[in-house]
Amino acid sequence: MKRRVLLAAFLPARAWATEPFSRGSWAALETAASRKPTIVHFWSLTCAPCMAELPHWPDLARRLPGIEVVLVNTDPPAQAETIAHAARRARLGSLPQYGFADRFAARLRWEVDPDWQGELPRTDLLGRDGTRRHILGSIDRAMLQSWAKEQGR
Repeated sequence: MKRRVLLAAFLPARAWATEPFSRGSWAALETAASRKPTIVHFWSLTCAPCMAELPHWPDLARRLPGIEVVLVNTDPPAQAETIAHAARRARLGSLPQYGFADRFAARLRWEVDPDWQGELPRTDLLGRDGTRRHILGSIDRAMLQSWAKEQGR
């Protein structure tokens, strides 16, 4: 048992709790939102506003019970160590996290929204009733709380 704990300290950073965001991931998130309203926040290491608000997402998720908050990193998979470091530093902990798993990011963005050119930060609000709203730029907490109330939380 002690040996496993020691080994965990030396695992590569990719071992942080993330799922690959690949073809079909968006459709799966939309399907899951029919059971539980979902906020999907897209971020990147090279986006200054993203990095500034990243540490605030765990607290925001706690303040929105009944709403699933999912974070999706859009950086190339080759930057996994740096992404993992940023996620640990922001104490994202138990929030569901995905990372773009395809070097052809435009294909993944197109699945989310054919008009999305990669602007960040981007947050999509997926309602239980199938409604969808996207927000470009930093998040307004009051607006998110208002949306959560609309979802019947």
